[in-house]
Amino acid sequence: MSFESAATAAYLIASLLFVLSLAGLSRHETAKHGLICGVAGMVIALAATIGLVLDGRPGAASLALLLIAIVVGGALGLRRARIVQMTGMPELIALLHSFVGLAAVLVGWNGYLAADHLEGALVRIHHAEVFIGIFIGAVTFTGSIVAFLKLSARITSAPLMLPGKNLINVGALVLFATLTVAFVINPLLWELVAVTILALALGWHLVASIGGGDMPVVVSMLNSYSGWAAAASGFLLGNDLLIVTGALVGSSGAYLSYIMCQAMNRSFLSVIAGGFGIEATSSGGDRDYGEHREINAGDTAELLACASSVVITPGYGMAVAQAQYPVAELTRILRERGVTVRFGIHPVAGRLPGHMNVLLAEAKVPYDIALEMDEINDDLADTDVVLVIGANDTVNPAAAEDPGSPIAGMPVLRVWEAANVVVFKRSMAAGYAGVQNPLFFRDNTQMLFGDAKERVEDILRTLREDHVHAERATSSAAR
Repeated sequence: MSFESAATAAYLIASLLFVLSLAGLSRHETAKHGLICGVAGMVIALAATIGLVLDGRPGAASLALLLIAIVVGGALGLRRARIVQMTGMPELIALLHSFVGLAAVLVGWNGYLAADHLEGALVRIHHAEVFIGIFIGAVTFTGSIVAFLKLSARITSAPLMLPGKNLINVGALVLFATLTVAFVINPLLWELVAVTILALALGWHLVASIGGGDMPVVVSMLNSYSGWAAAASGFLLGNDLLIVTGALVGSSGAYLSYIMCQAMNRSFLSVIAGGFGIEATSSGGDRDYGEHREINAGDTAELLACASSVVITPGYGMAVAQAQYPVAELTRILRERGVTVRFGIHPVAGRLPGHMNVLLAEAKVPYDIALEMDEINDDLADTDVVLVIGANDTVNPAAAEDPGSPIAGMPVLRVWEAANVVVFKRSMAAGYAGVQNPLFFRDNTQMLFGDAKERVEDILRTLREDHVHAERATSSAAR
């Protein structure tokens, strides 16, 4: 059996492992097994690909370039994986998507320059692959760069609202289609340069036009784009595994984006088209909602000690403060005292799908008490205390009550229906979507200012001291 046949068999095994990985990652309980399958599939795929290259007996210069690329890429990947914080995962993933897009552009250009050996109908098919691959890759590249800059707060998260922005997007797509037909019929270098520049500009404009509230969908959407870019590269390179894995990533990313858009009451086509049809609205930022009320850690501890049911709704602020561990400890203590504690997880809590679930699992919070928004919302009206820890837009009543709000129609956790709400925040600043939250001014809401981790630790300290005092008093009364 030739090495090429062995590599094909290895690619088939790797493809099956990737499918098993996606299936495993769909549930908390099987996530580790899914991760192992994915890593094993990638190791097999890389080994087979490197083996194919070596089987072709490359020259010394080509072999040296291959080894340098593997060493440098592996070293950079390992370093970033070791030092990245969970709060930095969304922007890191966006940056990794940009690399996939750039690789697709480079593969496309190389495919154009090395197509002299093709003849007949294959030439036109190849030209179409080159053109479409470069377009998808370039859109993914600049779109991912803009997402990285927004997520890392290097640029504003507010949507870019250029005059006639919808016409710009449609015009770019029409121009792309026209250039594609022209290139397939009579390929010219200037057409390839033009579509590269057009796609780079379109990718930038598409993501820049999407506001911060929709960024979790954007990350998922770019994940899909990177998959299709990889599949396009697979066609150009004649690599079946790259086609299969690219299609898996592209389709699963698109489906996840669709599910998230449904959860946020957003139009899927509108979001992927850069907010097509969405016009600027008033954020209500200048509206006077009255005065807010403050509470301290001691009074919050007393409130929790007297409660029979507590719901915790985490957000990105909890991740920034790294408060998941004291929150898990608070959960454990309250449950030991007979308090029913559950978590309400919004589909886009944080800036990455599943961000909060991973943080809570990392802190050993039981899976069965971390509930999705649809599972917990109807119970909030019967809840004694809701702790909003670092969340903002996902608990904003303006989404349900203010038709003029930029987040109008977005399903949110109805925490304001609970008897008492305590909001952990550093300040009264608006959330990532740039929208003021009237929840902060409700009669049943109190603000607990400061670092979330420190405030939760203060609450824990008070609960423990009160418990010690109660035990001493009981012991004295018994004597």
